[in-house]
Amino acid sequence: MADDRRPSNDDILPQSSDQQLTTNDRSDELFMEAALRAAQRALEIGEVPVGAVVVCGAEVIAEGWNQNLSGNDPTAHAEVMALRAAGAIVGNHRLGDCDLFATIEPCAMCAGALIHARVRRLIYGSDDPKAGAVHSVMQVVNHPQLNHRMEIKGGVLAGRCAELLQSFFRQRR
Repeated sequence: MADDRRPSNDDILPQSSDQQLTTNDRSDELFMEAALRAAQRALEIGEVPVGAVVVCGAEVIAEGWNQNLSGNDPTAHAEVMALRAAGAIVGNHRLGDCDLFATIEPCAMCAGALIHARVRRLIYGSDDPKAGAVHSVMQVVNHPQLNHRMEIKGGVLAGRCAELLQSFFRQRR
């Protein structure tokens, strides 16, 4: 039986000098590190450790982390919080020149928010086999009926992103 699991960047590390990560891959990893730091902030306040950052140009302009439990707000997911902050900074609800980095595959609500914001690229860490709306459970992002398409890249620092979540849930059991 073949392994259906998609390889992540953690699985495809350079093994020789001629197999180097591209500059874009390195940048994506650096921005995912920022999303992981945001996820750590969620963990520190007792939230499920999910983080997100919005990048415009080569700069993080906004960050978000889960705050739905502490804020009693079902919409306060990391991605939504980052998009809200970015919209306020840019002065527009459209973020067409921006990329969003999230530590986990976005849910349907967050995927819808990314579409409405017209985000250019979505880069995420680990897949979410229970609620992912990019490809795991359903395909909201880049659905053929919708009018916005974005570039998608999954699996960036997937092992670290997944371990943070798995560790959190192991401790809660």
